[in-house]
Amino acid sequence: MAKLLIAGDWEAGATSDVLRDKFHDAPFGEMDVASADQVDRAVAGAVEGQQQDSLSPYDRYRILMAASRIVRDRQETFVELMRDEAGFTRADGENEVRRCAQTLELSAEEAKMLTGDLVPMLSADGAKDRMGFTQRAPRGVICAITPFNSPLNTLAHKVGPALAGGNSVVVKPSNVTPLSAVELCRILLEAGLPPKLLALVHGRGSVIGRQLLDDQRIAYYAFTGSTSVGREIQSAAGLRGVQLELGSIASTIVCHDADLDKAVPKIVNAGFRKAGQVCTSVQRLHVDARILDDLRGRLLTAIGAFPAGDPSDPETRVGPMISRADAERAEAWIAEAMAAGARIAVGGKREGSVVEPTVLEGVTPEMKVYADEIFAPVMCLIPFDTLDEAVTRANASDFGLAAGLFTSDLGTALRTAPRLRFGGVHVNEASSARIDAMPFGGVKDSGYGREGPAYAVREMTEERPITISY
Repeated sequence: MAKLLIAGDWEAGATSDVLRDKFHDAPFGEMDVASADQVDRAVAGAVEGQQQDSLSPYDRYRILMAASRIVRDRQETFVELMRDEAGFTRADGENEVRRCAQTLELSAEEAKMLTGDLVPMLSADGAKDRMGFTQRAPRGVICAITPFNSPLNTLAHKVGPALAGGNSVVVKPSNVTPLSAVELCRILLEAGLPPKLLALVHGRGSVIGRQLLDDQRIAYYAFTGSTSVGREIQSAAGLRGVQLELGSIASTIVCHDADLDKAVPKIVNAGFRKAGQVCTSVQRLHVDARILDDLRGRLLTAIGAFPAGDPSDPETRVGPMISRADAERAEAWIAEAMAAGARIAVGGKREGSVVEPTVLEGVTPEMKVYADEIFAPVMCLIPFDTLDEAVTRANASDFGLAAGLFTSDLGTALRTAPRLRFGGVHVNEASSARIDAMPFGGVKDSGYGREGPAYAVREMTEERPITISY
């Protein structure tokens, strides 16, 4: 049961929703849904908890490190949980657990190292006999709103830095994957976190999320999700702080001199892990026409080793999408592209909520599979004659989260990377390459602000200058 955590206590909700297995579509649990009064009390408890917080930076370090160790110890629990609620294969689940533990560990280290700077007061006229420095102070209550496609690590990327900075946190996870959030919250309390520093509420974003946005006691919103919802959050937040990691259409460019032995496995993994439901999945694969046939053959062979189906089968590499309706949408987009002249190189079939890893050729900019974020295991293979052409096509999007570039020429890499208008550019990696210590976020309609504990903890704290005359 996905209960609510309010003012330090676990509570039943006003109502409950049934949770359904993503592959079999069979009930496997329930989620308590918070009432308006419970949401109000959750925020009130978080305010009280933050005001009463007496944890030292070392205490925060100790608690987050303990939580990291417990997460690792309970890997199998999480893998089984995410298999049911998110449809993750074993490989996807194990990777999610490993990264969550690492994110908590990185956040723990930041708790100890969060410092200000000396201010060069004497660089200004009239500042004789004055010194200055800055300190970091908590913002107060942080609201973390997280998606279904990374129910554990994305939550850690918001909760970890928030707690490291001395804030309290109100968590609103996806209403289709709430159990991972419940388990992580239980672990943080088990690790020694004062209960009122953390609250957890469940329900639909259109109801619970709106109430949280309207609550002026919340100082900062950390959101991962769609661009349309991100705009609503930005509008409602006003002068309060926000970090928005939003939609994306990620491109990866493969130059004629790329090492295909290294590139192809990375591209396939980046395109089809988590059933393609990753904001940085390779949706547009731009390939130099001189190596198109070679790469195409290698790509299709590699995809053959990515069987789709039941996530409980250890051989499965591509599990179900989050719902049958989403799988049907992806199937419809593929059919629409084919009707307009696209061709299927591999895949294209759907069974229930499982869509086969699919590569499309002959796509045009007017097709949804090219122009809109498909969030499915579907990749468009796009040849180019010049690198300038590939860069222009990659940049021709309202989104800009991540891009990959494969080349063996250092000059090509150094000249091209700055021209790609994305939040991150990864040379000799696919667009989905990410280390949890690095800054992560987008430009344009992909949002702004940065995840990565060292960067997020500074966004989730306020820098205050202190000056002394003597």
